Amino acid sequence: MHRKLTLVSGAAGFGKTTLLSAWIAGSDLPVAWLSLDEADSDPTRFPTYLVAAVRTIAPNIGDAVLADLLEKTSQPPPTESVLTTLLNDIATIPDNFVLIIDDYHTIDAKPVDAAVTFLLAHMPAHMHLVVATREDPQLPLGRLRGGGQLCELRVADLRFTPSKAAGFLNGAM
Repeated sequence: MHRKLTLVSGAAGFGKTTLLSAWIAGSDLPVAWLSLDEADSDPTRFPTYLVAAVRTIAPNIGDAVLADLLEKTSQPPPTESVLTTLLNDIATIPDNFVLIIDDYHTIDAKPVDAAVTFLLAHMPAHMHLVVATREDPQLPLGRLRGGGQLCELRVADLRFTPSKAAGFLNGAM
């Protein structure tokens, strides 16, 4: 079964970003990567950066979205409208791909959580979302878990056993 979301959750220093980078290096799937910081909680900035991330694997995606977002009006366009346009563009990407959103814990904005929830609810089957975070995001994790649409990597999964740590250190040195 294809799961919509992989959640990689653990404290600082548990290797979430390193794990995802290593996975990408060994994968044949195209990957769009979006690293977040506190400023990305802005409801206009987040979708703009989301388009930029997807454009790393599909350069012609999101022209209409960017035009709407960058238009100088007093009111930004409705997020659902922007995401619907973006999802329609994403549906034209012919291959399976992964979108990684790293450092999601830096976001503190309900509109961004709502945007990612909308994305999860409507994304095409050939897209997979990975969220790396230090704390559980305000996303419908219970519903996704109950529907078999969530893969979770938690602290216990990220923690090295003594033998794995020794193997890693011996290999690195």
